[in-house]
Amino acid sequence: MRGDALKAWALILPSLVMLVAFTHWPAVATLWDSLYSTPRGSRPGIFVGADNYLDLLDDPVFFTALRNNAYYALVTIPASVLLSLVMALSVNAKFPGRALVRMAYFTPTILPMIAVANIWLFFFTPDYGLFDQIMGGLGFGRHNWLGDSATALPAMMLVAVWKEAGFFMIFYLAALQSMPPDLAEVARIEGSSRWNFFRRVTWPLLMPTTLFVCVNAVINAFRLIDHIVVMTRGGPNNATNLLLYHIYETGFRFWDTAAAATMTVALLAILGALAALQFGVLGRRTHYR
Repeated sequence: MRGDALKAWALILPSLVMLVAFTHWPAVATLWDSLYSTPRGSRPGIFVGADNYLDLLDDPVFFTALRNNAYYALVTIPASVLLSLVMALSVNAKFPGRALVRMAYFTPTILPMIAVANIWLFFFTPDYGLFDQIMGGLGFGRHNWLGDSATALPAMMLVAVWKEAGFFMIFYLAALQSMPPDLAEVARIEGSSRWNFFRRVTWPLLMPTTLFVCVNAVINAFRLIDHIVVMTRGGPNNATNLLLYHIYETGFRFWDTAAAATMTVALLAILGALAALQFGVLGRRTHYR
């Protein structure tokens, strides 16, 4: 019995070491750094306790980034999840060219994020971009999509949904294909409509996948930085400044590591609370076979 336990620990030890080294230890170290001031040159940081957190409450840019991120998450999460489900349902049925359609849906996912940002940067370019060409053909004037505070963040949301929906589609497609085909046959024999079958059978069976997809969608909504660096750099007037980009700028542009660590702890707390909420709400409706 003891030998089996030692074998089990030996098997999980490499993964456990990686998990502690690259997840748990950095989180603890960040929490520790948030309690100290930023070291300057040969002067080490001094213990300041909760002062960094009190200063964070007086940072208007932090709350702007938090508000932008909340708006970004509230739009992109349901949009990407719903679109991925529709895409998975559409390519789960048999039709000519199904493999090509699946590949087309999944292609944005495998593109590098910097490449995606540059592609969409061309689309949003005033006068010469695809959107302005279409708008001009319809008789509308030019518009600086990324230079207008009213449209910059929605433009970033469009890019995120376009890239993430194909990734989430793969999980829904795998779940749909693992369902017993007998269920659909019985429903047809009983005269059940497609909508009733989806609502009563398919959707409940997809709840474990939905929970997984929603948790990943929340994480993705709060970790966006590549597209912002390439396309807007947080502008105009902080209209696209999200939490992770603000942390990046604070830590690596202004070299205020204490403030960056404090904001990172706040971001981890937000993600933890959202994950707990999702498991609490969706977990009660999730049934595993």
